[in-house]
This record gives sequence, structure tokens and C-alpha cells, in this order.
Amino acid sequence: MNILDFRGERLTKRFLKQRLPRAAETHADIERRVAELLSQVQSGGTRAVKEFTARFDSVDLESLRVPVSELKRAEAELDPAIKSALVESISRARQVAHDQRPDDVRTELSSGAQVTTRHLPIERVGLYVPGGLAVYPSTVVMNVVPAQAAGSASLAIASPPQSNGLPHPTVLATAHILGVDEVWAMGGAQAIGALAYGLDDDEDLAPVDLITGPGNAYVAAAKSLMRTQVGIDAVAGPTEIIILADSTADPAFVAADLISQAEHDELAASVLVTDSTELSERVQAELLAQVPAAVHHERIDTALSGQQSAIVLVDDLASGIDVVNGYAGEHVEVHTADAHAVAARITNGGAVFVGDWAPVSLGDYCAGSNHVLPTMGTAAHGSGLGVHSFIKVSQVIDYDRSALAEVADHIEVLADSEQLPAHGRAVSIRFEE
Repeated sequence: MNILDFRGERLTKRFLKQRLPRAAETHADIERRVAELLSQVQSGGTRAVKEFTARFDSVDLESLRVPVSELKRAEAELDPAIKSALVESISRARQVAHDQRPDDVRTELSSGAQVTTRHLPIERVGLYVPGGLAVYPSTVVMNVVPAQAAGSASLAIASPPQSNGLPHPTVLATAHILGVDEVWAMGGAQAIGALAYGLDDDEDLAPVDLITGPGNAYVAAAKSLMRTQVGIDAVAGPTEIIILADSTADPAFVAADLISQAEHDELAASVLVTDSTELSERVQAELLAQVPAAVHHERIDTALSGQQSAIVLVDDLASGIDVVNGYAGEHVEVHTADAHAVAARITNGGAVFVGDWAPVSLGDYCAGSNHVLPTMGTAAHGSGLGVHSFIKVSQVIDYDRSALAEVADHIEVLADSEQLPAHGRAVSIRFEE
């Protein structure tokens, strides 16, 4: 891995933005091609989606909608051990999601003057589940569970077809376990376009109000371009982990966790921040031992040696915390003495994993937390997927005559100050004899 020596540096926000390792931006390079594809999906509907599926997935589809019978069959044929693990993952995710649901709040400002803040579910949601290098039933869980907890009434899953014309059977089985029967065999940017625009020719796909879920650079670009048509959770970049560790950390654990994220993608970012040169050397020795033994060692090696991955040396733990908060990573692990106190000082992180027994893999599957998280520094202002992602806030204003009279003069003064006299008139007319 690359070594970045920040010892003796003044770790300002500007310095960290310029010097911290990041994957190269790719969205801008492909948006033009994706924009043309989306235009064809809008005009061509089902025919265009099938043509793009044949081109990119090498599958000729008769129908895009997956029959419910295939969902049932996938669950019936699912390995019992996998089903048991999924059921446990779903149960834990539901418990956390249940506690995230906000209550409506009514504020009484004076007698007869009330404002109620309502938390309403987004009615129809499109959930994207990628294929490609791996199979992601866990992404089905992470997207569906908070949407259901929020009360979204209509869920549509899109996932790329395999050679048999259907998404991966574990994805189909997971959808059925969760009670989702609307699944579409389509992936990539064309799936994002179809969810946003809908299909009303050969297929009956109603447009969605929100699209969530991770995907490759083409999916990310499509989501970015479709933000004027539909809500999205985020434009996700490659996955990333940043580990803050001191001399007390177990180098084998640290190396294994860096490898686990590098396994996702050649562009995945694995970053270690430490004030211990000894730990740095021991982690590098562990990487040399562990990477060759990994199934996806070539992909892992490419990711760990890329510009987005590095070991960052700092003067002390306080400087390390500054680096981690400046990086604002998707996954943050804390391997230090008094890890809970250190974790409390991490203010920018999609999810923070505390100590030896909370690896990122736990959050990927069974922690109860959500693994759809902000990347590329957006954890500084963005949040991971949760019940809040599937809720919109609306306010109900309920004033009677006397309550309006209390503020009528203020409204007229403010309206006049903004040169909008008709606004004031809309109030004063109500009190004329």
C-alpha cells in the first residue's frame, strides 16, 4: 500500500481535501453516454430496455417482469442455511428500523394557532440491486426493510438478469421472504430510466417516486441525471473503509478488514490511519501474508495498490481523528485503546464500528444497521439509508380567526418590506367589516 506521511503537517480541512487518497471521479466521463441511453428508454420504453439488456447483459428477454411463481420457487429452493441467515439479518434490521420511525409533532403556538409536522411515507419506491462481481441479497434487505418500516405502499425491485433471463435466485428468494412480489429483470442505467419513467407499452411498470440502492458508475450516473425526474438516495462512489488504529490494535484484524473492502471492487478504497510505525509495518506484513490466500486476490491487490488506498502516518491519536473526520468515510473502524471514547469523537462517518469485535462485515449483514452509506466524503453532510430516506415531511397549518389576528400586523409589515403588498392584503381583507 502507498504510504502518506502527514507527521509534522498542519492538518487543515483544505490540506486534507487535497491530500487524502480518493478514487478517480468517473461519473462525468460517462454521463453523456448515459444521457443518450436514458433518452432512448424514455421514448422507446420496453423495447429500448430489452435492446440494452441484450447488448449489455447478453440476454434476450421475452418479459421484464419476473413471475411471482419464480419468486416462490427461488425461496423454496434456497439453501436453508442462507435462508436462516437472511431471516436473522431481516429481524435485526427491522428492530433498528422500527425505532427510527419518527412521530408526528403538533406545536401549539397560542390558543387556536397550531402547526403539525407530519412524517409521510414516500408512496412508490424503486429499489436497485446490483449484480456483476457478486450477488447482493443483503442489499435487498437493506433497501426493503426501511422502506417497509416507513410505510411505503408500493415497492419495485430491479436487478440484472442472468443467462436464464432472471435475476440471481438468492435475490429473488430474499424479495419473496420480505413480501415483495414486484421484481424486474433489468439492470444498469436502463433500469434506472425504466423505474423513473415507467413502462406502459408491453409491460405495466408505474413510475416510482424515489430510487435507492447502489450500483456501478453507469447506475450512479443515471441516478444523478434522473434527479430532476425522481428522488434518489445518493450518487454512490466505490466502497471505502478507513481504519483508525494505534499500537494496541491487532494487525491481523486490521489487515483482514482492509482486505474485506478491497474485495468488492478494483476501485475500492482501503485506508489505515495510525500514529504507530510499528503497527504500519506489521499490517503490511499481514497483507503480504493474507492477500495471496484470498479468493479474489488479484482484485484485492489492485485495490490496495491503487491511488485510493494508503497507510496514513500521523503524529498522534488526535491528529488521526482529524484525518478520519476530514476523510468522512463510508465505513470507519476504530481499533484503539478506549475505542468507545475515540469513536465518540468521530463526527463524519457513514457508519462507525467500535473495537475488535465490530468489523465492517458485521454491518454488511447482521448488525441491524444499514449498509447503504455515503461515499467519497459525502458522510460530512449526508446520511446512510434508513427509514428517514423513505419519508417526506409535510406541515399542516391550522389557525383560527383570533390566532391570525395576533400576527396580522406582522404579516402586513413583512409583506410590504418585501414589496409584496398582495400578501398583506390577503390577510387584511379577512378583517374588513
